[in-house]
Amino acid sequence: MSDLFNLSLTVNGAAYERQVEPRLLLSDFLRQNLGLTGTHVGCEHGVCGACTILFDGEPARSCLIFAVQAHGHEVLTVEGMGTIDNLHPLQEAFWEAHGLQCGFCTPGFLTTLLPFLEENPDPSEEEIREAISGNLCRCTGYQHIVDAVKLAAEKMRT
Repeated sequence: MSDLFNLSLTVNGAAYERQVEPRLLLSDFLRQNLGLTGTHVGCEHGVCGACTILFDGEPARSCLIFAVQAHGHEVLTVEGMGTIDNLHPLQEAFWEAHGLQCGFCTPGFLTTLLPFLEENPDPSEEEIREAISGNLCRCTGYQHIVDAVKLAAEKMRT
């Protein structure tokens, strides 16, 4: 049995302290230890983008980060973006513009796009496609996702 590490971090605005094994991935910590199952694990190689979270405000692949590396940091998952009763405008736009089908990739797209839209409130289609180029979707063909991002940008500007 390996030595446990005392982990302290903030997730979705709440402080957590847990003892974890040094080899535990952040994606597994979020899902198994905190019950935040919105962070999906797809390829486990950082390629698909399904596990993307915001790490100190920047998109990061949680399957490539050990939980101990998040010690003292702030993490935002899709659960921290909004609630069922109060969706974030980006979540609302994905729903309204049919930017999701099976939904497996959606949390990674949302957490990738949140800082993108905050930095670029009126993106072109080309800029949107570049922003989502690291996230894979097998259902939508991407056009509805692009449409949802355009709608979200409009909602976030008003």
